[in-house]
Amino acid sequence: MKKTFLIAMLAVSSIAPVSASVASWYGGKFHGKLTASGEKFNKNGLTAAHRTLTFGSKVKVTNKRTGKSTVVCINDRGPHVKGRTIDLSQGAAKAIGMKGLAQVTLEVLHKPKSWRYGQEVCAG
Repeated sequence: MKKTFLIAMLAVSSIAPVSASVASWYGGKFHGKLTASGEKFNKNGLTAAHRTLTFGSKVKVTNKRTGKSTVVCINDRGPHVKGRTIDLSQGAAKAIGMKGLAQVTLEVLHKPKSWRYGQEVCAG
């Protein structure tokens, strides 16, 4: 019983660390274009770009200033600017009351074991 509980705790702690980050957002000119995962970008969706997380990962993003949070799905790579950790879609930025850059906390809720290029990893 104790061993099962310990394994469960280790699994949760390896998935859900909370980290402080700087977020930016993107939209307009990328709307309808393919993301790095092969999925079409929807600027109004709740998606994001991250440099290393597996496509399809679900991440809770909380704006430190507003206290608002949303869950995004990772379907692209970025941000491509030093000092930033995550690029939110315009819809996700709006959901947390973000204008420009924002100090956020990130909590990884789910990391899929695999993905396939072109698969709709964030649909539905």
